[in-house]
Amino acid sequence: MQPTTRIVVRTVLIVVTAALTLYILYQLRKPISWIVIAGFIAVALSAPVNVLARRMRRGLAIVIVYLTLILIPLVLAAVLIPSLVSQGEELVNNVPGYAQDVTEFVNDNGTLNDLNDKYSITSELEGAAADAPSKIGDAAGTLRDIGVGIVSGIFSGLTILILSIFMVAGGPRWTERLLSSQPPDRAERVRLALAHIATAVGGYVGGVLVQATLAAVLAFAMLSILGAPFAGALALIIFFFDLIPVVGATIAAVIVGIVLLFVNFPVALIIWTIYAIVFQQIENYLIQPQIQKRATAVEPFIILVAVLFGVTLFGVPGAILAIPTAASIQIAIREYVSYRRGDDSGGAADGTRGPEPAPAPA
Repeated sequence: MQPTTRIVVRTVLIVVTAALTLYILYQLRKPISWIVIAGFIAVALSAPVNVLARRMRRGLAIVIVYLTLILIPLVLAAVLIPSLVSQGEELVNNVPGYAQDVTEFVNDNGTLNDLNDKYSITSELEGAAADAPSKIGDAAGTLRDIGVGIVSGIFSGLTILILSIFMVAGGPRWTERLLSSQPPDRAERVRLALAHIATAVGGYVGGVLVQATLAAVLAFAMLSILGAPFAGALALIIFFFDLIPVVGATIAAVIVGIVLLFVNFPVALIIWTIYAIVFQQIENYLIQPQIQKRATAVEPFIILVAVLFGVTLFGVPGAILAIPTAASIQIAIREYVSYRRGDDSGGAADGTRGPEPAPAPA
């Protein structure tokens, strides 16, 4: 049977429409990523907003919650930035001394000394270290680029916050409009799924923040004991990297280990390595399961795939949002399958079914 002209035209239109849609989505990938991030922030902050809204107007509750969210990084910046600047200057001034320490260590080691004689590693290192303080002025271009990036990041952050404020303020109204357009049985199922997703996302975000704070506080205590010169800054790095699932904590531990190469080597590095391994085991097998239990059980393979997809699509924010996104999709699929099967009991946020109905009387 030969295809008719109508079928050919319809097929071409479908292909062109699909290609045009994908192209538009690709061009809008940045604002789409902002909307996705704003949505998760809104879901995570809806719980404290709802708690405060029971005692005051919802608008005032939103203002209090978002002011708290904004003040936390500002207070951290006010406390840490002066210390970071002074410690950065100290680091630059101490680079020649660190290079001299490396040279002495290489000279005391026979194998490294032979390599140094062949390739003159330490002489090059000492030359670069001696020029480091004089090259601070050459960093103006780099600082300008960093400044532009910071301004762009602030604009993106403010846009995301404003979007999330609108979502928190209009979320209940939008939800009711969506539910009112559905049949009663389907509306109840959608309401149940949305409640489970909100619980999962809010519990995961809160748990991850507690986990990252605990990791940063304990790391700060350990680094202070080891005499690390940048304990506060390194603890802050650990906090932010610990928000990234799967690989974040390991990357932060490696960064700290590199810094500790110049602090009481090798004792401090060995102690930190042992501490990082032990703490990551505790975090992976005790702390992380409790957090994932709040966001429903997600298979490790799904977590890794979600993190890879999130990093590819949205960068670091995508990696942070990968697990709650996977959990939300899992809840939506579970509720849809349950609805199609005609199961009225629903599923709990932890993946269990509701109570079984009582048997009919004889």
